[in-house]
Amino acid sequence: MADRSFLAWPFFSERHRELADALEPWAKDNLPAFEARAHAENTVSAATTDLVALLGKAGWLRHAIPAPAGLGQTLDVRSLCLVRETLARHLGLADFAFAMQGLGSAPVSFFGSDAQKEALLPGIAEGTLIGAFALSEPGAGSNPGDMTTTARRDGDSYVLDGEKTWISNGGIATQYTVFARTEDAGAKGLSAFVVPADAPGLELAEKIAVTAPHPLGRLSFDGCRVPADALIGNEGDGFKIAMATLDTFRSTVGAAALGFARRALDETLDRVRERQIGDAPLADYQMTQSRIADMALNIDAAALLIYRAAWTKDSSGARISREAAMAKLHATEIAQQVIDSAVQLHGGLGVVSGNPVEVLYREIRSLRIYEGTSEIQKLIIAQQTLRNHEGASA
Repeated sequence: MADRSFLAWPFFSERHRELADALEPWAKDNLPAFEARAHAENTVSAATTDLVALLGKAGWLRHAIPAPAGLGQTLDVRSLCLVRETLARHLGLADFAFAMQGLGSAPVSFFGSDAQKEALLPGIAEGTLIGAFALSEPGAGSNPGDMTTTARRDGDSYVLDGEKTWISNGGIATQYTVFARTEDAGAKGLSAFVVPADAPGLELAEKIAVTAPHPLGRLSFDGCRVPADALIGNEGDGFKIAMATLDTFRSTVGAAALGFARRALDETLDRVRERQIGDAPLADYQMTQSRIADMALNIDAAALLIYRAAWTKDSSGARISREAAMAKLHATEIAQQVIDSAVQLHGGLGVVSGNPVEVLYREIRSLRIYEGTSEIQKLIIAQQTLRNHEGASA
């Protein structure tokens, strides 16, 4: 059992503690059944679809839907982080399924019309619809301003042409939030659209196999026609929509990494207590204790950054680009270190395929890349710090 003393921190209210207390036993009872299917490339897509349905039926997906009309639930980033941390600690794919429902629907939740919200959000919350966030392109990952996918107005429709890649839920989503260029004006010329998966001209061009299996794909748009009311917000709002979504969800990536790190520490504590070296358990050696201390320290430091960012967002409603970038950067980087230490302390067992720490070693790596690489997070932090200093000096 992971240390849950952090729930006593002042970042949380009683409803957050109740959420964590309810989710923990549910995850323990329901997620082990997905272990085998979650880690095999030929079963991961079906497992993700089933997990979305299971999370929806249990009511957990409502915490991933920001301010949906008629659902009585506003987005609380602390709740979002708590759910991601807990799910990730039990099963990485469950966290993935939960998070992508939120990320894929947030543009509509934040900026969509009432009709778009009514058509999409209840199904996302119930797990009967599956969302996806289609921003990245082969030549436009970290810089959306380089995007080449286009959307041109044609009567009462828009016609999309281009390609998206590294799209989570690619091939299983029922609709995609797609960002495309409506004007040749850099980032200011981007717009966002809700595109059904069965829209003519949209194809899954390639399934992408990665280190830790996930439904991931490359999408092709060839004369893909959608009605004009598929536009989210106004033309030119795309960059604003994308950044607002990432600003909200970025700290939750850190929460998922935190869940992985907590699981790695739990597995390690069990291992070093039971593993005998000579006449003493591995836990009795000072070198082991030094690693355990570093792991515990880094986990708590990451948790403080994550829940500070979440609390700041919930309390102020303002942009938290700097805080979210710090949380995402530190948590994903230290989780990699914690998991590496866990593998080392497991010895040969740590690199046996299917061992929990071996699985974590593969799962953590992508979190240092997606939703902005560690290098991009450093740029955000530096730029915001310089801007804040300039403002304070003026």
